[in-house]
Amino acid sequence: MPKKLDVRVTTMDAELEFSIEGKGTGRDLFDLVVKTVGLREIWFFGLFYNDTKGIDAWLRFDKKVVDQDVPKGSPLNFQLRVKFYPEDVAEELVQEITQHLFFLQVKQQILDMEIYCPPEAAVLLASYAVQAKYGDYDPDVYQPGFLNSDKLLPQRVLDQYQMSSEMWEERIVSWYAEHRGMLRDEAEMEFLKIAQDLEMYGVNYFHIKNKKGTELWLGVDALGLNIYEKDDRLSPKISFPWSEIRNIAFHEKRFTIKPSDKKSPEFSFFAPMLRINKLILQLCV
Repeated sequence: MPKKLDVRVTTMDAELEFSIEGKGTGRDLFDLVVKTVGLREIWFFGLFYNDTKGIDAWLRFDKKVVDQDVPKGSPLNFQLRVKFYPEDVAEELVQEITQHLFFLQVKQQILDMEIYCPPEAAVLLASYAVQAKYGDYDPDVYQPGFLNSDKLLPQRVLDQYQMSSEMWEERIVSWYAEHRGMLRDEAEMEFLKIAQDLEMYGVNYFHIKNKKGTELWLGVDALGLNIYEKDDRLSPKISFPWSEIRNIAFHEKRFTIKPSDKKSPEFSFFAPMLRINKLILQLCV
């Protein structure tokens, strides 16, 4: 009997445990996970983990799980995460479970301040999150303070204003009351439609350096590749839309973007290590 592998996969709202064949591939495990969750729009997702050096990584589907740089242990730990973001959530996310997993992940990224969200938008998004969780507002049931146990706003927003939790709740509830009649999936979709217009939504950021050694950020998203100054991840300094990129390649730590217009100069940068370039390339194809 081939040795079995015990695996734990965490989604945004559940923890799943599996036992797979020792020679099982990343594809075998992924297929098992999405079948269990009931996910059909699988092309947006991947299995995320931190490798033995603590670097973010995505499980490759074409290789055995045991042949990848997954920290040893039992069970092996992975997260089912959104890997690729659509240009338009309302047009491209069809299945309710897909929308729900997107909603939970993006909501957490905003709360963790991985996505910058201005205060006004944060309050409106919070009101849709409350509608999705509690349903229609009923002042007889939901007394003041009912949101005390919910984390709804990024700490950056809370720190920006001298406002009590009661004042924040009042602002959120004033919007929440207007969402009457909205079902959970509708509220989550309204949340995503607003969130997708935030500058940092759907962008995977990587520390890079240019030829002069200047520290920069590379952003990979649904529209292309963007280069940002070290202190500004909101406004790209240079953008390369996918339609204007002829080729991308890396050798060791050096990564090169070749524009479609052969008269345009190539752009090269350096990642801290080879495995970062492999991760960037995975997100580009």
